Amino acid sequence: MQFVPKEKLEEFIGVEREPSDWLLIDQDRINQFAEATLDHQFIHVDPDQAAKTPFGTTIAHGFLTLSLVTHLATFTSVAPEGIAMAINYGSDKVRFISPVRCGQRIRAHSVVQSVAEKTPGQILIKNLVTIEIEGEQKPALVAEVLSLFILA
Repeated sequence: MQFVPKEKLEEFIGVEREPSDWLLIDQDRINQFAEATLDHQFIHVDPDQAAKTPFGTTIAHGFLTLSLVTHLATFTSVAPEGIAMAINYGSDKVRFISPVRCGQRIRAHSVVQSVAEKTPGQILIKNLVTIEIEGEQKPALVAEVLSLFILA
């Protein structure tokens, strides 16, 4: 995350940031997410059955991919200097476009869409985040992600 004076945040609106590093989506990560969410649909956790589907293997839960936005976008985002904490404020227009197959790698691209001071000392930043799948033309997902930064 790049920290800048709050007065300079608007300079980043519309500027595409460098992408994050790649992150491998393996079966262990998918299984752990299935355990945490109690979503054990075969397409996620049964490689033998999933091999018989058009995907040819298990796929990550869409919400697993979405949950990784926070981690991946940390490397592509800007934030105001002097924050006491950052809060996930929600998402707008989340679209799951392509499934992430087990063994694929993903990364985030981020563009600041807006910056607003909600109240004195609280900055809300909306980023358009695209999760790319290595070697694929279509992304895994696109979401408008809202982050609230509380200044110290």
